[in-house]
Amino acid sequence: MKMKILVLGGGGREHALIWAINQNPKCDEIFCAPGNAGINKIAEIANLNILKPDEIVNFCKTKHIDFVIIGPEAPLLAGVSDALKLENILTFGPSKASSMLEASKSFTKSICKLGKIPTAKSDTFYNLKSAAKYLESCDFPVVLKVDGLAAGKGVVIAESKKVALNTIKIMFGGKFGNVGKPILIEEFLHGEELSFFVLTDGKTILPIGSAQDHKRAFDNDTGPNTGGMGAYSPALILTTDLEKKIISKIIKPTVDTMNAQKLPFVGVLYAGLMIRNGEPTLIEYNVRFGDPECQVLMVRLGAQILDLLLDCAEQKLEQSKVNWANDSAISVVMAAKGYPESYAKGTVIKNIFSAEKVSGVEVFHAGTKNNNGQILAIGGRVLNITCKERNLALAHNKVYEAAALIDWDSGYYRKDIGWRGLK
Repeated sequence: MKMKILVLGGGGREHALIWAINQNPKCDEIFCAPGNAGINKIAEIANLNILKPDEIVNFCKTKHIDFVIIGPEAPLLAGVSDALKLENILTFGPSKASSMLEASKSFTKSICKLGKIPTAKSDTFYNLKSAAKYLESCDFPVVLKVDGLAAGKGVVIAESKKVALNTIKIMFGGKFGNVGKPILIEEFLHGEELSFFVLTDGKTILPIGSAQDHKRAFDNDTGPNTGGMGAYSPALILTTDLEKKIISKIIKPTVDTMNAQKLPFVGVLYAGLMIRNGEPTLIEYNVRFGDPECQVLMVRLGAQILDLLLDCAEQKLEQSKVNWANDSAISVVMAAKGYPESYAKGTVIKNIFSAEKVSGVEVFHAGTKNNNGQILAIGGRVLNITCKERNLALAHNKVYEAAALIDWDSGYYRKDIGWRGLK
């Protein structure tokens, strides 16, 4: 069966997805909206507003699209998945209602309470006065979170009361577009972070890999939180015993509780976890592939990802199996200097082709635009230099060899991605 596929999104995550899907013989033609300079080389770019469900539906009918894969969270919350499914267009991506697992941290806390799922203790506040009063009794550090979406930057670890007070003033001031929305003040969890991914069709749960992300902007895990500065897979902390605990104590109770609330979840669940003394605690959920975690997962999964996503969307996951090779992958994010705060746009990036010549390396584009043959940086996180090799040390050496070949004075990247796995 040959398929016409539409992928929604324009980041490194979508570039990696399209790169992997293209390797599957079922893929006949692939479109992407809005895409980027890298995606443009391997997919046909569709000029669509991915937040307008009717526009997406009409495009799919006109082009006879067989399968739609929704990359980022914004179209899910705009109801694109619901609109497509109403028209019987096969779609990978949860409903708007079940996407609240990512869109509202307080909603997720309520699901955790109902399902007796281990998570950090937290309180929700709707105004500055009550939040400030609560901070008087806190032990520091604490974690401050915007309840809604904030492009991966709505979480701040406050080491002192002074920092915490200043942060909640900024949050309630609407810096993250959250005017009128609550914030959460959460206990700080000690341990090692783990990103764990499953597909679920509402019945079957299929693990599809693990990764460790690097959220802080600078080396040695310093600087502000970002959307992610790099990742590696698999996470070496994940044992067979720990995976069983994560599924039995966190993932399965979530799926069961969502079903009980008549909010069946069908799609990818990305659990951000803290591991301490062999026990997992849920930090947060995302309802789409992580970025840059998706990049390391895709180079490891390859062509089979299309079959897995189809089985999930068609609710046939019980027949699915992931075929893993004994390999490792690492991805290093090149970001514009100044990110995650203000940064220049329109700067020229040269020599990407030299990095791509390093064996095992793929350069996935995120915030890029092709301007008459020149690659311009138009976003904060701009490139994902990604390498798969037989072990993490070799992948690490090659990915940094490739990164050093790219000529972009206005960019920066962390030099220590994968440090935990290399210890």
